[in-house]
Amino acid sequence: MRESILTVIVTWLGACGLFAAKPNFVIIFCDDLGYGDLSCFGHPTIHTPHLDRMAMEGQKWTNFYAAASVCTPSRAGLMTGRLPIRNGMCSNKRRVLFPDSAKGLPTSEITLAKALKQGGYATAAVGKWHLGHMPEYLPTAHGFDSYYGIPYSNDMDRLAGTGPKNGRSALMHPRSEYWNVPLMRDTAILERSPKQEYLTRHYTTEAVTFIKEQATNASPFFLYLAHSMPHVPIFASGAFQGSSHAGRYGDVIEEIDWSVGEIVRTLREADLADNTVVVFTSDNGPWLPFKTHGGSAGHLRDGKGSTWEGGMREPTVVWGPGYVQPGIVHELGSTLDLFPTFLDLAGIELPGDRVYDGGSLAPVIAGRGPSPRNDMFFYHGEDLYAVRVGEYKLHFVTKTEYVGQKPLRHETPLLYHLGNDPSEKFDIAAEHPQVVAALVKHAETHQASFDPPESQLMARLPRND
Repeated sequence: MRESILTVIVTWLGACGLFAAKPNFVIIFCDDLGYGDLSCFGHPTIHTPHLDRMAMEGQKWTNFYAAASVCTPSRAGLMTGRLPIRNGMCSNKRRVLFPDSAKGLPTSEITLAKALKQGGYATAAVGKWHLGHMPEYLPTAHGFDSYYGIPYSNDMDRLAGTGPKNGRSALMHPRSEYWNVPLMRDTAILERSPKQEYLTRHYTTEAVTFIKEQATNASPFFLYLAHSMPHVPIFASGAFQGSSHAGRYGDVIEEIDWSVGEIVRTLREADLADNTVVVFTSDNGPWLPFKTHGGSAGHLRDGKGSTWEGGMREPTVVWGPGYVQPGIVHELGSTLDLFPTFLDLAGIELPGDRVYDGGSLAPVIAGRGPSPRNDMFFYHGEDLYAVRVGEYKLHFVTKTEYVGQKPLRHETPLLYHLGNDPSEKFDIAAEHPQVVAALVKHAETHQASFDPPESQLMARLPRND
């Protein structure tokens, strides 16, 4: 591949010990993508050739977790490297932010964008934010130089008097004009009720434009591309409508795969591929009550909103020819680890004034060492429902799917060995009381180590009646 003059200069300076090129970072974050929705993770009829190639050339992570099982707390975990319970970005009553929410991610939090920006990075956020839509909580207040996208979920701001009276029917047979969601640039609203058929395509154009602009700059960059899809209502542009063997949902996933291909192609053509790390993952599992519009967790149990594996274990691919040792990674990882991983790769010191819930995966990415993660805590709102240590996972409380079943607290917690039983079918607590006791103690120690702050999700804006 022909190298740009800038790449040659940077490489030469690095070899002379005068300058060390920092890697660029791209996070491609889906919304409600199931563990089983990609062909490289086992889907038999959805074709994802670009992600399949990324997985072959890079790393496919089989035990990678989101920070939570619903949108807002999950995104807070990714952005801060901290469990949402530490910064008030979770609640038992309002589990995500809504258009009438008055608050968002506290400005006292150090986001990944803010930390990288202070280290000399150009930063851009494209797509769904969902960490606060008021100006003081938008991406431009949290370290991003620019923002283009919608500030919360695409099913919010339903317009009264449009479409079917039944909300579910509107979601299953959607039209963009049913929702008054704002499309924004920085802090300004460009339009209301944008054509959602073109969101994936518009996001991709913005992301590609940003990468091309950065190819002419000397500074490294961080791009956060957070797709609105496949969160219901699901839309695909004309070129992808009816193109998949898996119906409307398949069309949406295959367009996301096309988008991934455009990002990688742009990086290659700009001679940036060898100095860029790309992470593809999702905020939580599939929204199962929407059936064929809600995706699949594959071999895993349940989906979005639950702390079963299907709610938080995500299909994850890490790609970067200059940094990533190809292979399948079975060790534990989480979106909580991306903050310390990127700072480690960039040579930026982790802030020492707060507790982080992740560790650097840089040794695993490079094929030089094990993952620092040996546990995972599964919160449902403000309550700890489960804990994983090694191959064992202990459930204190279970609740199926996003709505419907009431939480079921277990007098004797349920224990599963996820190596033998990733579908969590066979409770082995009676056979391993010592493991149950050890995991109970581990959870108690964790919960005793901090006092949760007041939730940011409960404050509401005044009503305009």
